[in-house]
Amino acid sequence: MAHGWLQSLLGDDAIVQSAGTEPKGVHPKSILAMAEVGIDISGHTSDHISQYLGEDWDLVVTVCDSAKETCPVVPGARNVIHHSFDDPDDETLTEDQQWALFRRVRDEIGEWAQEFAQTN
Repeated sequence: MAHGWLQSLLGDDAIVQSAGTEPKGVHPKSILAMAEVGIDISGHTSDHISQYLGEDWDLVVTVCDSAKETCPVVPGARNVIHHSFDDPDDETLTEDQQWALFRRVRDEIGEWAQEFAQTN
């Protein structure tokens, strides 16, 4: 979702990629939640961070604590910032609770991304 927000807000001014330490695929609820705010992430992929190691990056953003702990240093990154968001993929919740969590996290990421885009 962060990739979708940042690409939408920054447009052609930035190349945005996303990767994880344990990629599981783009969650269908993420795709639908982002579509509710007019952002299409259906073509996004779930890549492993190793795919991008060795490349130069102006900025790397980690959005979950496990990524921050697993990748405290990213070779090739000029700057690294961390902002933790809850992982909305919680299978212990009811369907309604899951949707509420996906929407809340989507909106929190959106607020953060808007602030980021305005200051960078």
